[in-house]
Amino acid sequence: MDQMLKRALDARVPEILPDPTPLTPAPGLSARTGRVVFLKREDLTPVFSFKIRGAYNRIARLSDAERTRGVITASAGNHAQGVALAAARLGVPCHVVMARTAPSIKVEAVRRLGAEVELIGDEFSVAAAHAAARAAADGFVMVPPFDDPDVIAGQATVGLEILRQAPRDLAAIFLPVGGGGLAAGVASVVKALRPRVRVIGVEPDDSDAMTRSLAAGERVVLPHVGMFVDGVAVRQVGVHTFPLCQRYLDDCIRVSIDEICAAIKDGFQDTRVILEPAGALSLAGMKRWCAAGGAGTGSVVAVASGANMTFTRLRYVTERAEIGENREMVLAVTIPERPGSFLEFCTLLGDRQVTEFNYRLASRREAHVFVGVEIQTREDGAAIVGALEANGYASTDLSADELAKMHVRHMVGGRAAGATDEVLYTFEFPERPGALREFLTSLGGRWNISLFHYRNHGAAFGRVFCGLEVPPDERPALREWLGRLGFDYREESDNPAARLFL
Repeated sequence: MDQMLKRALDARVPEILPDPTPLTPAPGLSARTGRVVFLKREDLTPVFSFKIRGAYNRIARLSDAERTRGVITASAGNHAQGVALAAARLGVPCHVVMARTAPSIKVEAVRRLGAEVELIGDEFSVAAAHAAARAAADGFVMVPPFDDPDVIAGQATVGLEILRQAPRDLAAIFLPVGGGGLAAGVASVVKALRPRVRVIGVEPDDSDAMTRSLAAGERVVLPHVGMFVDGVAVRQVGVHTFPLCQRYLDDCIRVSIDEICAAIKDGFQDTRVILEPAGALSLAGMKRWCAAGGAGTGSVVAVASGANMTFTRLRYVTERAEIGENREMVLAVTIPERPGSFLEFCTLLGDRQVTEFNYRLASRREAHVFVGVEIQTREDGAAIVGALEANGYASTDLSADELAKMHVRHMVGGRAAGATDEVLYTFEFPERPGALREFLTSLGGRWNISLFHYRNHGAAFGRVFCGLEVPPDERPALREWLGRLGFDYREESDNPAARLFL
């Protein structure tokens, strides 16, 4: 702790950030959570994220001989921009390796800063391995994105600034966690200076390497990481970061994609800035902590860690934000197929705003309606379901059903009477030019495709919903083929939304 505090106090960050990033009140979040909330605006640095701190501190400490050799790094994007800017300011040759799935806004920003960019592999671990190989072969100095004492010390300056800026009643600081550099640095210095302030990490529930490592007491390797929150999509936390987080981080919270999308909306309403998913991660965790009755009283700070949002992702974010903040529920409702039944159904909903209504005739006896309804709380949603059930309308809440939200809501159209022996699967594959063609090629022509849905959400991974006509005696061959496919997949044949609408 003392060593990290000394490193942070001696960090070279003021050379690149002469003024601290602001700590701004968040009145909307304060009203919603019942706590006084401040946002630490790391989205306002020259590279729109906190990553410039650790990158500059590491490069500024290189010897003259090391600067001549040049630097190299692997990054999902924000660290790459920090390294590129720091290298440009210090006159150091810079090479950056990024995955082919990295958001284009980050790739283009790195190139504009003068770095040589290589796009390798479909995820960070492949890019990192290539960068390490190039460093060994060509003599470049590696600038790790999180697992380096000087990088951690640079990120720790966020904590020092918060302690100077925040009110004395500060109760908790919330931080996004990927590899753990920011969390390790901030937790170390805060516990050295204000040990009663809680420091809480936040991870997506599909990229929770730190949470699992803390539970296991050792660094674990995730078999798969979700890519929507690309800034923290790390399979394994750092050798240096883990023991610091293990010792000084008070807790680690997992949140859903819907909660992150809702937090992006919250951040926009309070700042008029659109945070990237990783940038809004701490806001989502703070909201969950407060809703669960977070300990004590006092103000809280959430680190708005980055705003390098790809514009095409906004369509997906707006779709999911209302569900994430419990302002919309998605229902499958069965109503009798007779004149006037729609009117009766809408009468039961009362004055609530209907956000979506999808219907296609399925039989002459009953109809299945896919409907979105505006709500105020989870309890409000439960009351709607109760009222519908009491009046004889069978209802299924699909608000937590990923297949329903990602695919089925765009496909409501009745069953295909001619489809036989149909099985349903969802697949994830790296989102890059030509990726959909490669996926379809991998399917081959052995089994007929009876259903297919794909939407590009501007994320690093594409998602496909696919129906295949596979006779029962060929199912073992199908499972063997799926095992060799190389894509993440999940069978959805028994999904309630698929059964009702498709």
